Amino acid sequence: MSDVKNILLVGVGGQGTILVSRILTAGLIKAGYDVKMSEVHGMAQRGGSVTTQVRYGKKVYSPIIGKGQADILVSFEKMEAVRWAEYLKPDGVVVVNNYEIPSMPIASGKEEYPQGLIEALQDSFKTVVIDAGKIAEELGNIKTQNIVLFGALVKALKMDEIDWEEIIREIIKPKLVDINIKAYNKGRAIEL
Repeated sequence: MSDVKNILLVGVGGQGTILVSRILTAGLIKAGYDVKMSEVHGMAQRGGSVTTQVRYGKKVYSPIIGKGQADILVSFEKMEAVRWAEYLKPDGVVVVNNYEIPSMPIASGKEEYPQGLIEALQDSFKTVVIDAGKIAEELGNIKTQNIVLFGALVKALKMDEIDWEEIIREIIKPKLVDINIKAYNKGRAIEL
């Protein structure tokens, strides 16, 4: 049995999915893991899907997570969680931000945002729903919702041996470090 863990991060362009993957990867490398990461930006700058696959363990041979192989799916937007759910293991965990970003057809009024997404996930997987947008707004910066989700991810992975605050300080711009550390700690405090 492989010791490799598979993490799939999904969201919409501009949500900070890539930043979270950079923080995660840096911390895992510092902890001595072999880490492989793959990013797909798509139409990220126009509100399109962004996915990052992070695989870590003693020895990792490929950065790609196949369908049914992800241990955890962290979704920065509800519709993206459903779109990528087939990549989760049957006993995998979904950490989903209860947040909606309308796609172009929805924003233009041609389609409606689908209802029942969270319930569909809960029917198939252990699902942790986080209102990261609300938490980030309470902190004073909606853009920190990605780091709230990162804190929840760290808790779900039980990766307490890594000094994640130090990694955040290394990667985040100095003027934004304090609020992002607060966001990280809010995410770590969420009951999973």
